Amino acid sequence: MTTIQQYLTVFFISMVPLVELRGAIPFAYGFKAANPEFNLLLGYVLIAIGNMIPVPIIFFFARKVLEWGADKPVIGRFFTFCLEKGHKGGEKLQSKAGRGLFVALMLFVGIPLPGTGAWTGTLAASILDMKFKDSIIAVICGVALAGVIVGVICTLGFGAWLGITG
Repeated sequence: MTTIQQYLTVFFISMVPLVELRGAIPFAYGFKAANPEFNLLLGYVLIAIGNMIPVPIIFFFARKVLEWGADKPVIGRFFTFCLEKGHKGGEKLQSKAGRGLFVALMLFVGIPLPGTGAWTGTLAASILDMKFKDSIIAVICGVALAGVIVGVICTLGFGAWLGITG
């Protein structure tokens, strides 16, 4: 695989829901270990951009699609479930966070756990009727935080692996 293909791979992996940046960064570290020409900093930039590309689309359209599909025969129950879950979770988050909703959203996106990330955080911000600018800034900060956390974990993990295998 060429270096350009490796960059494109991590870029597109970072756009996949649930995988996002958390899955793309380990690939970047693997590519770096196998290919000294792979620039990890450029990989990080591409991963962050790829992770953020879907965010405005999710913010402006996901809620509308869920509301549109809530009364449809095949998908209605699932879409209604997603909306109700989002409303309940959003209200719960808002009642606990209060004025700290920005920080809560940033931490939600930034803590690399299953089910968190830019996709889910943006959908929650949309359901909570957060301002677009605040939502985007919180998600960008969260993506940066997640990148640092996953990067540290990968550095420690790959460093140990390379130390063991030589």
